[in-house]
Amino acid sequence: MLADYRAFLEGKFRFSHAHGFAIDPSAVHPLLKPHQRDMVQWGVAKGRAAYFAAFGLGKSVIQLETLRLVLAHHEDDPAFVGRALIICPLGVRQEFAHDAAMLGYDDGPRFVRRSEDVGGPGLYITNYESVRDGKLDVALFGAVSLDEASILRSYGSKTYQTFLTLFDGVPYRFVATATPSPNRYKELIHYAGFLGVMDTGQALTRFFQRDSEQANNLTLYPHMEAEFFAWLHSWAVFVQEPADLGYPNEGYALPPLDVRYHEVARVIDTTTQERDGQGILIRDSALGLSGAALEKRERLPARLAALAELVPTFGGAPFIVWVDLNDEQDAVEGLLADMGVAFSSVYGALELDEQEARVLAFKRGETQALIGKPVMLGSGVNLQHCATAVFLGITYKFNDFAQAIHRIHRFLQERPVTVHVLSTAAEREVLKTLRAKWAEDLSLRRTMQQLIRQFGLAGVGLHDVLARSMGCERREVRGETFTAVHADCVDETARMDTSSVDLIVTSIPFGNHYEYSASYNDFGHNDDNGRHDDNHGGMNVNHKEPSNMCVYVHR
Repeated sequence: MLADYRAFLEGKFRFSHAHGFAIDPSAVHPLLKPHQRDMVQWGVAKGRAAYFAAFGLGKSVIQLETLRLVLAHHEDDPAFVGRALIICPLGVRQEFAHDAAMLGYDDGPRFVRRSEDVGGPGLYITNYESVRDGKLDVALFGAVSLDEASILRSYGSKTYQTFLTLFDGVPYRFVATATPSPNRYKELIHYAGFLGVMDTGQALTRFFQRDSEQANNLTLYPHMEAEFFAWLHSWAVFVQEPADLGYPNEGYALPPLDVRYHEVARVIDTTTQERDGQGILIRDSALGLSGAALEKRERLPARLAALAELVPTFGGAPFIVWVDLNDEQDAVEGLLADMGVAFSSVYGALELDEQEARVLAFKRGETQALIGKPVMLGSGVNLQHCATAVFLGITYKFNDFAQAIHRIHRFLQERPVTVHVLSTAAEREVLKTLRAKWAEDLSLRRTMQQLIRQFGLAGVGLHDVLARSMGCERREVRGETFTAVHADCVDETARMDTSSVDLIVTSIPFGNHYEYSASYNDFGHNDDNGRHDDNHGGMNVNHKEPSNMCVYVHR
């Protein structure tokens, strides 16, 4: 019986999410580099997995080859929907078309916008908007990959969550992004929900403690950190460089990144007043979202003046101006037109084809400048022919900021990259928060990098690390009329004589809550209440009392 109990406990930390099939490395296209081949082999075996690879490591070819192998495996399977779909941000399908041609794919990916465009078997590609707006039925596909899925956050929380549940009936699911915002744990949990790894509510309960003052602020339980990162490692691969998988980094050296912060001139605020009618000389630096937007609008002339001073220093080289507001975009267009700078300005009111045509014009060197919002163009697009960018302002949105920078700062970029960030004195706290999020992001990447270097893609050895949190030291205290034992009550009561207990005092825990203790022996460490009530491996030993304390009262 105790052997069954031990097996039950070990099952609590064995993360297995295999929905795929094994392939020989030779089945992967020979043009893929070794690190890409290994990731494809791992992802196909998982069947539902996330590729979190740094910018320039080849996520597009990894996705293309993963879906090709899935389709090939089910080619003669009449029960399988023989179509696969890549969903990508605007302006990115050309990247996939280029890579598919390089790999010699004869048919696809075919671009579709609506269900009636879908024909026979094969590989398809679409934009997020088509799926979000209900124009394309994902049930037409047997496999799907979300490219740069972090863009979904811009749709709002409700749409984001609704979108991810659309794919519950798709057997093979993949996510690929370079910036999964690891400092935003909820995003990672939503990816896990999309992949079918774990219900989002269950993951929240299992790993995180709530902040009573801020509803969406998630903090890992300290005793759950090792398990959380191991769980991540079981379904997501974080690769920052080929060396993480044991390969040389030759050809994958990131160029120097020079981020220059410019604080534009302070202007006395004559438009805003205190309650007593006094004008505001210096705006409060603790800006909320609305305050930050107001600050950006009121300081627009100062920002434009700073931009006008920077443009001549670029020497005719291509550059990007990142904006957040429509007024900013209009103003930059006017400024560059007055300066005689040819530009491509991309915004949501344009037809999709026109948006992509303008991005291509910039990439081909037909225009010197690209003007756009990170929320639109900051994901997926490869703009590494350019090495200079200007943020006309800043926001609290770290992911948009990081994604926009990495359109040009990425592997295979041949020149040093310079990024200019314009802000005001009142935005110092915003800037401080942004830089703190950047540091958190780098910290988690290092953690995941260490995991993959230590345990590899297979995760061999993780079991032993997590097993260390099993068990508890037995301690006994005796008195004249009692014996108190601190131990695992399943182990302890299994060794007691039958009918030797007259009274049980208990506090019944929720089976799927995880905050009781760090030990897997805790009755709370279960996937659900059903598993809790089925009892630890069939042990019929008063299983609802706390798992680590027994008190005997002597008669």
